[in-house]
Amino acid sequence: MTKVFFYLSLLILSSCITYQIPVDSFQKQFHDVKANEDLKINNPFSLNNISYKGNSISKIKVIDKKGKELTIDNSPSIEIRITEKNGKKTIFYFDTVTLRNDTIRGSRSRLIGNLIKAIPLNQIMKIEVQDGKKDYNYQ
Repeated sequence: MTKVFFYLSLLILSSCITYQIPVDSFQKQFHDVKANEDLKINNPFSLNNISYKGNSISKIKVIDKKGKELTIDNSPSIEIRITEKNGKKTIFYFDTVTLRNDTIRGSRSRLIGNLIKAIPLNQIMKIEVQDGKKDYNYQ
């Protein structure tokens, strides 16, 4: 049983590919992005949908671990992890992230309303993106 759990955990962890977005590329990608797009996704915990304001980005330019530039599709399960220069890490849902006045704002939850956080760009050391493989779909 322990071996099965180990291999299952290894499979799950290895299936999440992490990409990076350089801070200057992030700024360019968000330069003219609408911040108040009405988005609606399914709620995997109930029959009701979740509605929220988010960004209008459909494609994300990223760098893979080999340094190759790729473009991936945005989806409600894409997460962005920001590492600040002080080592603090924050995870947002990518489609909730906006850029205003050189500050990134995003939501850490769609189910709990006011978990918005702001991080100044000049405090960011690294931006990573991955598909959290959560069961969210746009409606």
